[in-house]
Amino acid sequence: MRPLKFGVTEFDPARAFPGFTMFAPSGGKECFLIDMRGEIRKKWDLPGTLGNYGQLLPNGNLLVTLKTPEGPDFMPGGGHILEIDWDGTIVWDHADPFQHHDFNRCPNGNTVYLAWERIPIGESKAQGGMAGTEHEDGGIYHDVLREVNSDGDLVWEWRMADHFPFDRFPLRPNRPREEFAHANACFVQPDGNVIVSWRDLDLIALIDRETGQFIWEMEDRRWGGQHDPRLLENGNVTLFANGSEQVGPEFSRVLELNPETQEIVWEYKGTPVDTFFSSRISGAQRLPNGNTFICEGRHGRLFEVTPEGDIVWEFVSPYQHVRGDGLTRQIFRAQRYGVGSPEIAGRLKLAE
Repeated sequence: MRPLKFGVTEFDPARAFPGFTMFAPSGGKECFLIDMRGEIRKKWDLPGTLGNYGQLLPNGNLLVTLKTPEGPDFMPGGGHILEIDWDGTIVWDHADPFQHHDFNRCPNGNTVYLAWERIPIGESKAQGGMAGTEHEDGGIYHDVLREVNSDGDLVWEWRMADHFPFDRFPLRPNRPREEFAHANACFVQPDGNVIVSWRDLDLIALIDRETGQFIWEMEDRRWGGQHDPRLLENGNVTLFANGSEQVGPEFSRVLELNPETQEIVWEYKGTPVDTFFSSRISGAQRLPNGNTFICEGRHGRLFEVTPEGDIVWEFVSPYQHVRGDGLTRQIFRAQRYGVGSPEIAGRLKLAE
């Protein structure tokens, strides 16, 4: 049973990476920046209910999504992307009722995001899943990547319907066919290529922007519905392996993987393993000092571990919001920003 302690519960100043942590409670209307002691140092009040999460841009502005009533009814969580400055003024926004989960600001100022596209059942190439579970509107929702400029004009698009190798990656037999196949993360690389994660396929892939084809892909059913794949400078990828629907005890892991060899080169799991488990959402970020910052999303737990697996900082969110029929402390994704990072420098300082 998890201890009912909130705020910062562990902190080793000598080994933790100093900075500020951004998180946004699911179902809420605010984004927070906290310091290493758990004190709120910056708060943005949002003009609506959070979509999934918020992130800081190099200019210090907040990029965040809000929920909208339009779009598919099976997976709310986005539809309106906002850029909000440090003083709380909305300086840019883009509405797309089919936007979901993730979004990135590109170096050229454009914005790339995940969206759904309805494909009629007779035209979809999706394989696997439970027969007869297509959406009631007669379609199967496929993922697309869309890039828009500052005026909101579409300048690039990648469609699953055009490029995805459906014959190689069928849905699990127990998955409904109303959507294919639940993309939950996209990360634009400096060269314009994009990493995408599909939860229901236990699949991540690096997409070539020019050809639309996979440069590489990795698939492992033992991931149990992964989230947040991030490409490191050494060419490896970190991800949060949720560990859902596995034989035996359920537990999560954070992995560093080599796309060329498909091997695990680093791994974190709880001790004992069942002390670390989030069946959905969540993420991980490799920090400049070599530590790894982890969001155990279902429990609102954020923590930092050394390469040896020692916990050197831990925070448990005290914030509860209504989600569905109950209260939740969920956090979709969180991020640590260093004191000298472009997002923070000149705006906040850590207390002496």
